Amino acid sequence: MPYFLYKMSSPVGLDLVKNLELLEVFDAFRDARTQAKQLRAQNTGADFSYKVMFAENQLSAEEQLLEKREQPVLMEHER
Repeated sequence: MPYFLYKMSSPVGLDLVKNLELLEVFDAFRDARTQAKQLRAQNTGADFSYKVMFAENQLSAEEQLLEKREQPVLMEHER
């Protein structure tokens, strides 16, 4: 399965809405991770982020990125 590199952004004030831009598809995680790290280093302080997603296809990768996740519950000893 391939690794998809996305640029993610949200309009100001709309955290639930995510804009996804597929930048590149990789066969190896190491290559995807390296490219993501380089892009993050070049764009520090930007209002967008870069995500690497492992999925069967582009649609599956985008569904996973757009999925709303619950905040984890922190136990008292984890704080």
